Amino acid sequence: MCGIIGVIGERNATPILVEGLKRLEYRGYDSAGIAILSRDGEIQITRSKGKLVHLETRLAETPRTGLVGIGHTRWATHGPPTEQNAHPHISRRTAVVHNGIIENYQELRRELTAQGVVFSSDTDTEVIPHLIDQELDRGLQPADAVRAAIRRLQGAYALGILIRGCDLLIAVRRGSPLILGVGEGENFIASDATPLVPYTRRMIYLNDDDLAVLTRTSVRITDLNGVQVDRAVKLSHVSADLTDKWPYRHFMQKEIFEQPTVLGETLKGLINAADQQVDLHDLDGELDLSAVKAVNIIACGTSYHSGMVAGYWIERLARLPVTVNIASEFRYREPPSLPDAVTVVISQSGETADTLAALRFCRAQGQKVLAIVNVPESSIAREADGVLYTQAGPEIGVASTKAFTTQLMVLACLSLALAKAQGCLDREEEQKSVEELMRIPARLEQVLLHDAFLHRIAGRFMNAKGFLFMGRGTCYPIALEGALKLKEISYIHAEGYAAGEMKHGPIALIDAHLPVVAVAPRDPLFDKLVSNLEEARARGGRLVVITGTTGPEETPFKADYVVSMPECGMLAAPILYVVPLQLLAYHIAVLKGTDVDQPRNLAKSVTVE
Repeated sequence: MCGIIGVIGERNATPILVEGLKRLEYRGYDSAGIAILSRDGEIQITRSKGKLVHLETRLAETPRTGLVGIGHTRWATHGPPTEQNAHPHISRRTAVVHNGIIENYQELRRELTAQGVVFSSDTDTEVIPHLIDQELDRGLQPADAVRAAIRRLQGAYALGILIRGCDLLIAVRRGSPLILGVGEGENFIASDATPLVPYTRRMIYLNDDDLAVLTRTSVRITDLNGVQVDRAVKLSHVSADLTDKWPYRHFMQKEIFEQPTVLGETLKGLINAADQQVDLHDLDGELDLSAVKAVNIIACGTSYHSGMVAGYWIERLARLPVTVNIASEFRYREPPSLPDAVTVVISQSGETADTLAALRFCRAQGQKVLAIVNVPESSIAREADGVLYTQAGPEIGVASTKAFTTQLMVLACLSLALAKAQGCLDREEEQKSVEELMRIPARLEQVLLHDAFLHRIAGRFMNAKGFLFMGRGTCYPIALEGALKLKEISYIHAEGYAAGEMKHGPIALIDAHLPVVAVAPRDPLFDKLVSNLEEARARGGRLVVITGTTGPEETPFKADYVVSMPECGMLAAPILYVVPLQLLAYHIAVLKGTDVDQPRNLAKSVTVE
């Protein structure tokens, strides 16, 4: 994995591929390459380790010209990030770019090696072009040869394929997203819409086991038996200016500061502002919330943290039992089906492989599934029984910021809707809660004014070897998220803990060299958290406390730095209090000189298990 672009048209494919790969950089990658079908029918490949600038240098030295081509940015899975392991992979007659994982590649590789095939990479992908070659050698036509080859593959794949001497482009999808772009005199393939919108807004979203054959003037889609299938052409609303981060230094910084706007946009589809009531009129699908007897939340990474917050909200407001599960572990526990439960799956991309697999597991058990995603037409959105969309807009920075807070906004409204449907929320409480949510964008503008102060704090602690984040209640998951953000982009080891657990191990780490960041809203657990702060202070810990202001009285603890937050309630606190943690992580990473938007080893959309 990670990014695929392909084109067949009437102009040189190379600049289109390179520009498309640039628009896919946000997904994270460690090598890149292109394959061009030249005018004499031969396939020419150029690959490089590292960033795209190295590929561009190679192409400047040895230009490639042709009207058909495929390109790829790779995030290493099988084999280290070397030029030999970069995509495209080529055999005698076939070039392939691949997102996903071929689970039986070792068996296939042994078989092909015994037949005399010589491999030049460590990847699982390289077996694919050799298998296609075998079928071509048996006299099959290109599409039939691809079908025969992929029937032998186990696992997930999105493939872009060129065949020597064939003026066409083939695309196949199973378990990993792939989109077709329909143009005028040219057609495209891509792993998402972002590299296509400069050329066309007409998109076809392939289903699993679709095979598409593209020429300059036609797109033909069949299943794996060769039977033609119809897929709707849809207009994409992704902005062609997606890659513009001006006036910000990084996309992550831009996306942090976009949060007041996108939270307001998200809220529009979740409430009736005039009546101050929850109204999930953007719910795509039919789910009877009054019939729900339990809630099962499944997600990965940052989305898992938003699900943890929702667990507190739903149990407190709707009085329903909630389980919150890491998607990569969920189905391997073989959990029993919960009668009258609704499963809520959360994914920014809507393509997270483990979350999608968990969704399918739950649906196979007869459970209703509600998805919370940021990408319409994503696999999770299409397969769920109901969908609520975050209105975050495209998020380019690999470390999620605005997608997380918009997930929290959706989950807050879902919690209220469940409480209302269960008869646990009276009209006065609903109005008060909706008013609290409506105030979040303006209050978040106030929080962002702490940017310079947090930059100063970052300068003080940028050389720390580790951090401890702690919180209680709904802000315990926020502590986990703050630790994750710092790890992701600064490469500093950080841990998040429920503050009450400090005495059960983490307190052994605290000394004068360990910064302790506390997420401490003035809620019913505040006094208990103050006791935890005093324990950390007594052992020399350097305290950064993010807390609410209550007036002129003295703060009941001593800290090296206090970030003063606006007054807020239970629903608003996690959304507001995570933003200083995002800014702190961002400024530390910038001061350390790391690649903030594309941190090492990370990908934006994790489409493999």
